[in-house]
Amino acid sequence: MTYKIIRHYKHNAHFRHFNKRTIRTGLTLEEAQEHCNDPETSSRTCTKTGNDRPIAEAGDWFDGYTAE
Repeated sequence: MTYKIIRHYKHNAHFRHFNKRTIRTGLTLEEAQEHCNDPETSSRTCTKTGNDRPIAEAGDWFDGYTAE
């Protein structure tokens, strides 16, 4: 079984709706978990320049994974 990383973007500050976009596919469970455990995969914890670009474009975001 393989897994994919999905980036969830908050659509509206008043609703709990997220737009989604697949950003990586074909990962093992361990690779997906490692990716999502990285602080740079959430708008609340990222610190590197460039990783904050989605915040300016779409608001809060986070990465999650699911089986393909």
